[in-house]
Amino acid sequence: MTDSITHGPFPATRFRRMRKDAFSRRLMREHSVSTDMLIQPYFVIEGDNVTEDVSAMPGVKRWSIDLLVEQCHASFERGVPAVVLFPVTPDSAKTAACENAYDDDGLPQRAIRAIKSAVPELGVITDVALDPYSIHGQDGLMNSNGYIINDETVAVLVKQALSHARAGADMVGPSDMMDGRVGAIRTALEDAGFINTRILAYAAKYASCLYGPFREAVGSAANLQGADKYSYQIDPGNTDEALREVALDIEEGADMVMIKPGLPYLDIVYRIKSTFGVPTAAYHVSGEYSMLKAAAGNGWVDERQAVMECMTAFKRAGSDAVLTYYANDIAEWLSHP
Repeated sequence: MTDSITHGPFPATRFRRMRKDAFSRRLMREHSVSTDMLIQPYFVIEGDNVTEDVSAMPGVKRWSIDLLVEQCHASFERGVPAVVLFPVTPDSAKTAACENAYDDDGLPQRAIRAIKSAVPELGVITDVALDPYSIHGQDGLMNSNGYIINDETVAVLVKQALSHARAGADMVGPSDMMDGRVGAIRTALEDAGFINTRILAYAAKYASCLYGPFREAVGSAANLQGADKYSYQIDPGNTDEALREVALDIEEGADMVMIKPGLPYLDIVYRIKSTFGVPTAAYHVSGEYSMLKAAAGNGWVDERQAVMECMTAFKRAGSDAVLTYYANDIAEWLSHP
């Protein structure tokens, strides 16, 4: 049967020719997923030879430092370039002033030293925020009216970032969304001689419902007691505001900027990368991970294909790096195509 379409460039131009075989599809692929883009998060707890399952995040565990070091070594062997640490602080160590956040012998500080000693070439990123240490589960200090106060919080965040740098962190990640904290941390790091300690600024962090599983994992959900973080995280309806936040963080000395959450905010990733052209990361957050796990567990999607499609979407939108709980899995899949 002869094709009746004769007008225009057809049949000189047939897009399906290049789609026919794997080799030609690979030759023209615009965006590819690689281990270079991956950041693996880990939850760290007190104790020795201890693990705990995170019920809301199937496959994710909390690790004591000794076992965490083994996990980090395995991540490095898979080709994952960096990990990020989230401490699970015992309730007994939580206070209104969050003093444990900058204890040089605190849980993340000890974990940093152990990892850098065992796997020195693995990049170690830390979370600079007070929610694991506060009695109310918020990311900052609270006044008597229940409002998260900015400048006083920044002063504590600076102490926290310096304690991480002293422990050997390669990159600190202020994720709190307080105004001016990137500049204050950059100045303090420079003054203390940590000129090469990088700042991954959570520059566009939205007040999303998709953080719920993370809050369970890190142990702040119970303290938060259903309260929200709208007074300092970005309204999900805003885009221009995100660009203004990013511009300020770059001006204040951020080396890489983070958009959080990831998939529902790919338009923000695209606008930021297109506008500023700076190293740009996205956080494939706990809620996104748990939804994929639930769908895969019910047989509704092929987990590997769905995850790789998501990672390709991040790359297509402009992400240079993706913080994802699937990082180890992706690295393994890439080594066995």
